[in-house]
Amino acid sequence: MEFITKLLEEIGVNAELAGYLSYGIKVLGIAVLCVLANFVTKKVFLAIISHVISNNKYQWDDILLERKVFHKVSHVVPAVIIYYFSSTFPAYQHLIEKSAISYIIIIGLLVMDSLLDAVNDIYRTYEISKVKPIRGYIQVIKIVLSIIGGILVIANLIGESPIILLSGIGAISAVLMLIFKDSILGLVAGVQLTANDMVRVGDWIEMPKYGADGDVIDISLNTVKVQNWDKTITTIPSYTLISDSFKNWRGMQTSGGRRIKRSIFIDTSSICFCTDDMLERFKCIHYLTEYILDKEREIEVHNKENRINTSNKVNGRALTNIGVFRIYIDQYLKHHPNIHPRMTCMVRQLASGETGLPIEIYAFTNGTEWQMYERVQSDIFDHILAVAPEFGLRIFQNPTGHDVKSLAGGGQEEYRRVGVS
Repeated sequence: MEFITKLLEEIGVNAELAGYLSYGIKVLGIAVLCVLANFVTKKVFLAIISHVISNNKYQWDDILLERKVFHKVSHVVPAVIIYYFSSTFPAYQHLIEKSAISYIIIIGLLVMDSLLDAVNDIYRTYEISKVKPIRGYIQVIKIVLSIIGGILVIANLIGESPIILLSGIGAISAVLMLIFKDSILGLVAGVQLTANDMVRVGDWIEMPKYGADGDVIDISLNTVKVQNWDKTITTIPSYTLISDSFKNWRGMQTSGGRRIKRSIFIDTSSICFCTDDMLERFKCIHYLTEYILDKEREIEVHNKENRINTSNKVNGRALTNIGVFRIYIDQYLKHHPNIHPRMTCMVRQLASGETGLPIEIYAFTNGTEWQMYERVQSDIFDHILAVAPEFGLRIFQNPTGHDVKSLAGGGQEEYRRVGVS
């Protein structure tokens, strides 16, 4: 400092002006040195690091590079230079040192933030990340580091020990609990969700209360994001997955089978005993030939042993068209290439009502993909609805305008009468 001042005075500069110029020259020199150091760090050292990382077989260091961890570390170099040269400005040395240290702490927090993001990205490259996500824990660590960093910066600026500031946290704990209520609840929920393996990224969940029905795409400290089937995204608070109920379809997806549970309704007035002509026709149906022959022999033996008068169908045992139809559907499903052979497959009657007699199909497809499931289910019911008339059965449906018009037989009076009734 004195050397620059004397040099300026020797060349004829006023003593007062020489003092100001010497300060300006030093500031400019330090600024140029910081710029050069930053340039060398980024253009030389970072270029070498980037080249080494890009040309090796590891993936984790590429993620560190993408998150700019090394770029943010480079910002520490100018701060170190400024701190080192602070002694050249005795009047402002203390202030410069505090500012440089505070800047280094802030840069350190930014580096840790990027490093934690990189750790999460690296972890997500492993399959276990779908089972046990750590993003919520990462966010908690970030909050803790931010609090510690803020305390260190404040303690550095006021010149007090961080321990004194930490001792005062107890007094404001209630305020912190209120501010970070959602984060605390989210942390607890995240621990429970992970420990109990309740939900993972990629799971299909349903939560009608929040309008969520789709795949989980992200689990964070405070929220769970669900991409619905219409491609909208629903955000659910993490703790509601603990406090409220939701349906997780993961069991279906991992089982390899997806359930079909649907009924067709038979008009009860079309149900009857099978005639000999009907039985002969049924014997020509591939899935029923053996069944009809076995049943005829079994019924004949039973009726003879019990001396049943078979002139009336009410006596003894006899086949019905609804029973044969049920057996046909059962055999059709068991021979279907897209029905899971090792899962429950049955056809059952439910209680009849005003819409007829429900015949319920309960089976599982051998795939869980949505489009495949809907295609198989539609194909099965297309076939069942089409073959029902072959068994003398009618599918129940409420009368339509066409049915009313047909009943009218073209007569306007009859049409009005039927319409009124």
